[in-house]
Amino acid sequence: MTGGAGGVGEARSWLYVPGHRPDLVAKALAGPADAVVVDLEDAVPAAAKATARDVVGTLAADGPLWARMNPDDEADADALACAAVDGVRVPKATDPGAVARLADRIGKPLHLLLESALGVERAFALATAHPLVVMLSLGESDLAADLRVTDRGALEWARQRVVVASRAAGLASPVAPVWTDLPDLDGLAADSTRARDRGFWGRSVIHPRQIPVVHEAFRVTTDELARARALLDATGSDGESAYRDADGRFVDPAVVAGARAVLDRHREETP
Repeated sequence: MTGGAGGVGEARSWLYVPGHRPDLVAKALAGPADAVVVDLEDAVPAAAKATARDVVGTLAADGPLWARMNPDDEADADALACAAVDGVRVPKATDPGAVARLADRIGKPLHLLLESALGVERAFALATAHPLVVMLSLGESDLAADLRVTDRGALEWARQRVVVASRAAGLASPVAPVWTDLPDLDGLAADSTRARDRGFWGRSVIHPRQIPVVHEAFRVTTDELARARALLDATGSDGESAYRDADGRFVDPAVVAGARAVLDRHREETP
């Protein structure tokens, strides 16, 4: 795992790896992903759940190490409370009260996955359910099934709902969901760039071949960095008043804040 994109809001790639496969977990931890998510849920057969809990209990890592638990699973909650993970992904989140109780029980940062119409409708309530809630994301395959839609475009509203709820609650920008079509790297690149432009940062991935594509999509370009630096140099230290620059562009405090955000992203990307 790379060390430069350490914490919440910084990682571009979040690699899922099945928790019952210690060989794959070790490979993932040594690989290029910014963060590794040891999966106790969908990627693990029912008969191997206990093995996955045992594996995650033995792990330690230099970079971000998270785990995805099974919904409402007390054995997972107890195991993860004692595990050396940086945080826990909570699937199928819908109940703010249950989230608060889980946060108290585990005592680690929570990344809530909204995978139903009810979860999306309660996005802000979930985002503010407990101080240990640090991120929201969508589980789009489950959400599409719950909404009975086959057109991915129908999920755009839900994506923006999660972006708005996250920022309104003061959380990090949400992580874009898994791209399940492994051979379609061009589609992954296009969708990741679109997600970035619409307020997401980073993406969950399910195969190492997706990591370079995601890293390229979620980065500050040379042109973006140069424009941001030039604007801030021209603005001066306060950036409190509106004006028109030498190129005729209108610059106000919101534009200045956007430029500062670009520089912040660049610092997070740089080891």
